[in-house]
Amino acid sequence: MTADEIHDLIDALYGATGAGDFATAETMLTDDFFIEEAEGLPFAGIYRGKTALRDLFVQVMQMMDVASLERFQTTVGGDYAVVILQFNFADPGLRPAELCERFKIRDGKVCEIKPYYFDPGAVVAACNAKSRA
Repeated sequence: MTADEIHDLIDALYGATGAGDFATAETMLTDDFFIEEAEGLPFAGIYRGKTALRDLFVQVMQMMDVASLERFQTTVGGDYAVVILQFNFADPGLRPAELCERFKIRDGKVCEIKPYYFDPGAVVAACNAKSRA
């Protein structure tokens, strides 16, 4: 795939998941797709299969109140894309969670996502705030 095609694929994937259209999102994932959330996060683990994004999304939204997601930049090189973004939380007293998500592309589809959080403490704080509410 060209860099523009990869960029368009990532945009379409964010668009579908943001709209809750996981059936469309799953057409953009390989059969062996996985997303790996780092240790130390309340939702740490490896989520596998075409429904992994849906499963993780449901779990994360039950654990913290994300009011919006801001995407700042997508960079593409080779078979990878990296998106710089942040989660803004419903509680204005919580600082946003800044992160990058690394996407690996194979055969025109996303086969892997690995998020990297600048400060996982922001996510932990948001989960703790929701659990107290």
